[in-house]
Amino acid sequence: MIVIPVKEGENIDRALKRFKRKFEKTGIVKELRERQAFKKPSVKNREVRIKAVYIQQLQQEEI
Repeated sequence: MIVIPVKEGENIDRALKRFKRKFEKTGIVKELRERQAFKKPSVKNREVRIKAVYIQQLQQEEI
């Protein structure tokens, strides 16, 4: 359960923004989307490898 203490005189928009940020960090929505459809382990591994190659290429371009 996410608890956001709202200080006296604090803008509700700011508190809502803090709530959204905390909620995003928990990863609940991301996990729900992943669970909607089964993904084979080989497909997951392939995606991880492709992402790693992409990140490595970005790091090489910076140097």
